[in-house]
Amino acid sequence: MLAASLGYKRHEIKELNKLREINFATRVDQVGVLLRDYQIAKKYKKNGQLERNYVTNRYYLADAIFLVVLSHKDNEFIDEIYQALKRPYFQNFLGRRSCPVNYDFIMGCFDDDPIELLKKTEWQANKFYRQNKSNRLKIYGDSKIIKGGNEKLRKDDAVSFSQKERKFNYRGESIIYVEIDRNIGETNHDAFGAVGG
Repeated sequence: MLAASLGYKRHEIKELNKLREINFATRVDQVGVLLRDYQIAKKYKKNGQLERNYVTNRYYLADAIFLVVLSHKDNEFIDEIYQALKRPYFQNFLGRRSCPVNYDFIMGCFDDDPIELLKKTEWQANKFYRQNKSNRLKIYGDSKIIKGGNEKLRKDDAVSFSQKERKFNYRGESIIYVEIDRNIGETNHDAFGAVGG
């Protein structure tokens, strides 16, 4: 998403390496539900005749809410990313092109420590979820910025997005838990107010 917002092409390794320096962490505010979309696709021969039908499944994570923080030693680079996310070069979407980002998916740019910011930001889940679920939330993040968490290796550090040869390295990911104030009240989210209802 960051590479697309900044207008980086798949083969631009130097630019991608700069993005690899970013630290990030994610707090799971609302787990969501995995949905399966059953589809039938058709495969045609070169002469245009139908070769066969086959079943495909597409999976979507619905009603999930994640709070993500990014950090980097260069504040100007973070500001450049912030501006690019607000006005992306290439369209942003969440996993599939049919799932564009919300109009309000950016909360702001802050000077706080990323993990401390996740610990103190109010719970973003809807009221029903907050009333019925535990307020002990999980934070996943780079091991460089989460100290004392359970560490796992994940092979998702993108070295190249080239269509000829995609490459990923391992990175350390740690998990910690934080208890958030339930704050059972109405959220500040007003979708219709933002579009001039």
